[in-house]
Amino acid sequence: MSDIRIFQGAEVRAHSGALHDVYVEAFCAPPWNEDEEKAIEFLGQLVNDVRRPGFTAALAFAGSDVVGFATAWTTRAPFPTDRCYPQAAAGLGPDRTMAWLVGAREIDELAVRPAARGTGLAGELLEAVTADAPDGRSWLLTSVRSPRAMSFYRRQGWTQATHPSPDGKGIAVFLGPRHPARSLTPQPL
Repeated sequence: MSDIRIFQGAEVRAHSGALHDVYVEAFCAPPWNEDEEKAIEFLGQLVNDVRRPGFTAALAFAGSDVVGFATAWTTRAPFPTDRCYPQAAAGLGPDRTMAWLVGAREIDELAVRPAARGTGLAGELLEAVTADAPDGRSWLLTSVRSPRAMSFYRRQGWTQATHPSPDGKGIAVFLGPRHPARSLTPQPL
């Protein structure tokens, strides 16, 4: 059984080495196939992320070892235009992007060590960073190249809000289980 601890700011950086290791184990293998540089980039970005409004991190410990983590924050207005945000905005349109995502708890990363997969830990981490989401509004995006991730979020009660082409490229936006707009999402044909 893991001990999940919540961090609201820069104190999470005391665990940078462990976060790096979990990130590498989770994302440097298929389907993500990221490299060491992405893990280092994640840690570099964490320096800024901890200053975002509503920043929350949940770290899962087994003894003194970090076995998983999730990070999240409040999406600010105007809606960001870096990273994959333009794809999310294009899939939802400007009105739904503002109404559904801005001001909501945005899940940025969710990672568990391979040995902890299938234990329910990822779901517990996801719940830990969304439990106090404003008005139950939480969201995330994930790559459609990972059917396993897409299925995981559905099993956790998340609703897919965008439906990119089935060519194995792009991202999908998911709304959390308590998001009030879940019933308004278009369903695939």
